[in-house]
Amino acid sequence: MANINAPVAKKVPHEMVIHNHTRVDDYYWMRDDSRTNPEILAHLAAENDYTTAQLKHTEAMQEQIFEEIKSRIEKDDNSVPTREGDFYYSRQMQGENEYPIYVRSTDFNGTNLEVLLDVNELAKAHDYYDARGLSASPDGKLLAYGEDTVSRRIYTMLFKDIAGNTLLADKLEGTNGSVVWGNDNKTVYYIKKDPQTLLGYQVFRHTLGTSQADDEMIYEESNKSYYTSISKSKDGSSVFIWHSSTEASGVSVIDANNAKAMPKKFIEREEGHEYSVSKLNDWYYISTNWQATNFRLMKVNTKHLGDKTKWQDVIPANDAVKLENYELFTDHLVYQQRENGISRVTIQQISTGKEQQLSFNDTAYSLNLYGNNEIDNKALRLYYASFTTPGTHYDVDLNSFNKTELKQTKVLGDFDSNNYASERIFVKARDGKQVPVSLVYRKDKFKKDGTNPLYQYAYGSYGTTIDPYFSVSRLSLLDRGFVYAIAHIRGSEMLGRPWYEDGKKLTKMNTFTDFIDVTKDLTAQGYGDKDKVFAAGGSAGGLLMGAIINISPELYKGIAAAVPFVDVVTTMLDESIPLTTNEFKEWGNPTDKVYYDYMMTYSPYDQVKAQNYPNILVTTGLHDSQVQYFEPMKWVAKLRDYKTDDNLLVFKTDMEAGHGGASGRFKRIHNTALEYSFFIDLLNKG
Repeated sequence: MANINAPVAKKVPHEMVIHNHTRVDDYYWMRDDSRTNPEILAHLAAENDYTTAQLKHTEAMQEQIFEEIKSRIEKDDNSVPTREGDFYYSRQMQGENEYPIYVRSTDFNGTNLEVLLDVNELAKAHDYYDARGLSASPDGKLLAYGEDTVSRRIYTMLFKDIAGNTLLADKLEGTNGSVVWGNDNKTVYYIKKDPQTLLGYQVFRHTLGTSQADDEMIYEESNKSYYTSISKSKDGSSVFIWHSSTEASGVSVIDANNAKAMPKKFIEREEGHEYSVSKLNDWYYISTNWQATNFRLMKVNTKHLGDKTKWQDVIPANDAVKLENYELFTDHLVYQQRENGISRVTIQQISTGKEQQLSFNDTAYSLNLYGNNEIDNKALRLYYASFTTPGTHYDVDLNSFNKTELKQTKVLGDFDSNNYASERIFVKARDGKQVPVSLVYRKDKFKKDGTNPLYQYAYGSYGTTIDPYFSVSRLSLLDRGFVYAIAHIRGSEMLGRPWYEDGKKLTKMNTFTDFIDVTKDLTAQGYGDKDKVFAAGGSAGGLLMGAIINISPELYKGIAAAVPFVDVVTTMLDESIPLTTNEFKEWGNPTDKVYYDYMMTYSPYDQVKAQNYPNILVTTGLHDSQVQYFEPMKWVAKLRDYKTDDNLLVFKTDMEAGHGGASGRFKRIHNTALEYSFFIDLLNKG
């Protein structure tokens, strides 16, 4: 380890007073929305230099792990084609390419293949490049796509004549990166973002061949706690404007056949009512939490649009089973439910009511419906994976229920799924609740005698559920004897909506104590050595990391916190920061003293104290639009000032990246290799 001093940040006391309480933030000065302040950039560079120096001795290991992971990835790896209109669309990854090539053909087998977009060519001139929102016009002649060269998630929409391989003159600036086409092939709907808060809040209608300045704004969201998004109904008849907040939602409908049509509310928005809709012939199907904590499926005829009293049950409410997703086809309804933490899919024939639940081999797994774009499809497309089963794509015949495997992700090298085992267990939390935990390990390396190193991961916010999934990267840990655990803590919806409600706002502390209780139980049961526990999380999972090391730092040998949301109170008091207003129903609004006082009990930045902390690796991106770079920057500075140990605290900022990290499939592996080598090095030191 290099003999170099850690950067010491200057202190400039900044007083913040609310509810007759004063906080002093010595590092408030680190915020620079322009990201051009020389002093701040110099400090970030010094932190990067310090990290490089401290981890210099691990560079060979980082490279080894990088090559290990890369060597397992099939370089020529194409996605499974999905049908949209008259074409089948897919994505190709070739050789050493960092980015995909988007293609289409006239059938599933690739007949008449044509290249739509080679992102590798587009990315050559940029340190960062992201292309998204590819969408062909209804007649298949034009292609729209968004590009971001900064990683702030603000996109410029471009339009391409596919046959001529030429760009149109139209450019739509400041968008969220996607459009929805009207059925005349020249009208597009898009969302503009507020350049400061980055909220997409205005829906515009653009006619190709005209100036963006002449575009018509057809909807503006005045409530800053709502996100706005747009999509098209599967039958192509309607454009949907989605209004989504944490605890309420709504939808407005536009006639896709009328370039002058204005949006009509599906129903009036109601506080606490969350729903989404799909259209089949003259019926709208509605997934709703109206008198249904775990949601139910209902339907209403189009002639009763706006009248909730006319809604009819299709799948009734069930307090023990959460309705997660559904797809409509000409005569079939497919619905996905979660019971006791396990997801299941059922196919029902609408005309007869006949139905069949699909079965899978693993005890716990990930199951996602995707690519079901056409209402007259004869098969359901789904993606399946588990800790030990690589990602597998299936078509399931809607009538016979037979599964056809289309593709399974190839894992190169000597991988054999039989070498690994997974478990689903439940851990008793301090308040008696049973917390699901998914575990995977290499059989010949696992003894369940308390000697294995343990890597524990969780997210635990926004109701996001992290199911067991396959990872080629994770094999580098398992093959070195690590036990890998996902703690399905409160704040997720692993056990339904109540599991989420019990880990947000004034019950948020359950998220952190669940994670800690899982750590204690796993080591007590012999799944891991209590002196070899490592934990990782990103974004809101980074908040989790910050909280647990303030509460129980002695439990963890090493922590990795990626783009961590750690300055909760200050951020939630500042409505100019992206996402703040949308988050009030998740965390609470600290202008209300009840929420302020509660947030102060767990906010990682505010709870830093003079105590020993684990070894810590913090990573972020300068251009992060979700969690601003200055949150982890301030947190690291304060930790350096307060911590009473000699453990390692290193902080790396990617000066070109944002919330999602580096662009490019292989570049991202370097971040994983850095984290793994950080943990393995600590393990080797004993």
